[in-house]
Amino acid sequence: MMIRRVLATAVALAVTTPAALLSASPAYADAKATAQTPGRQSNPAIDKLKAATAEAQKAYDKASQAKADGAVELAKTLGELDGAHPLAVALAAAKRAAKDAATTKKNADQTVTDAKTALDTLAENATEEERGAAATTLSKAEAAEAAAATAKAATDATVAEAQKKVDDARGAAIRTHGVLDKAVDDARAVKVAADAALAKATKEAEEEEEGEDCEVESGLTAEVNGLPDKLVAGTTTTFSVRVTNGSDRHMDEVIAYTGVHATDSTGLKDTSRFFRLQWSTTSSTQWQNLNKDSYIDGVGALKAGAHADVKLRLTLDKTTPAGNGVLFIAADFYNKDGVCGGTPGADMYEFDINAAGDKPGTTPSQSAKPATGSTGITPQGSSSGAPATTGMNDSLATTGSSSPTASIALAGGAAVLLGAAAVFVVRRRKTGGDA
Repeated sequence: MMIRRVLATAVALAVTTPAALLSASPAYADAKATAQTPGRQSNPAIDKLKAATAEAQKAYDKASQAKADGAVELAKTLGELDGAHPLAVALAAAKRAAKDAATTKKNADQTVTDAKTALDTLAENATEEERGAAATTLSKAEAAEAAAATAKAATDATVAEAQKKVDDARGAAIRTHGVLDKAVDDARAVKVAADAALAKATKEAEEEEEGEDCEVESGLTAEVNGLPDKLVAGTTTTFSVRVTNGSDRHMDEVIAYTGVHATDSTGLKDTSRFFRLQWSTTSSTQWQNLNKDSYIDGVGALKAGAHADVKLRLTLDKTTPAGNGVLFIAADFYNKDGVCGGTPGADMYEFDINAAGDKPGTTPSQSAKPATGSTGITPQGSSSGAPATTGMNDSLATTGSSSPTASIALAGGAAVLLGAAAVFVVRRRKTGGDA
């Protein structure tokens, strides 16, 4: 017999999503319990994922409509900035005044030139009175030229200021539309993640064979020791997992589920491909990769009250982006008489991911504590935390526009959380050969 836990991309997305979003999703309240429901009793996890994908589709549709509406507003604003907008009117007036000032300056320059020519070409027998009059004309012309130059400089400055206001308004309108454009990209990423989670969970459910369901065995535990709270790109961290049979029965074969999932700092890009997790035991001292289902099959048999330690080695590629990650731990058993079971859920251990060159985090002196206490998963953050929508709203606030993307972000985040919680589908198989 075997229990397989399925973990899709939506889990990685949920790692950095504020838990405050959970309060907006009543369906999440029982999602963790749903993820621990054994067997094929009702498939509520699939229902949760369907609800999540529907919510993600709504969020994507809403974002797309907001972008379309924003494009209309953008075209309107840009058109007005080329014509009827108050800033455009002010710029046009400033340009007209500058043009008039330039003409006045040009005429004043010519008057000075003419006055100089008249003074220089006076006849040799010109009287002192005539020479004085010519000099006075030149002096007045030069004064008028200086005043015209000052006026021209002022109008040129006014044009520059008015042009800057128009350019700033145009840039703000474009940035506002850029926010809407990014909202579509984010909503699309959420939708893709939710769709992937549903597809994978549905496939697992369809593959489930007929037979007796495995049972929940609370006496079987898997505990992480020595996992730091921060990991650094380009480094290798060694820690361990202790699998304990705290029940009163012998377990013929015990296997441990271990999965690492991570995102970059945006929470939207899955970076798990940068991680390599390997294991070894006292009986299998060579480092080995996990099998295709992320299981460690080197635990072996456990007597009642016995335990086994598994060493784990987690290597981060030097190009791993900074972000957040989680390690999932669970254990399953199967016996030759057909009895099988496993831990109630999968514990989640959170850690930060720092860029290459940063200092590593603190390694706990005792066993690390899962983010959820005993079982299940809980996204990072407290239930009283504020939704992470500051950057988006601030960008819109600077342009004086409304924020149609805020509700989109909340809806999308809630959809991801639903998918992340429900995607732990517990799968039972009757044949022991699949273990």
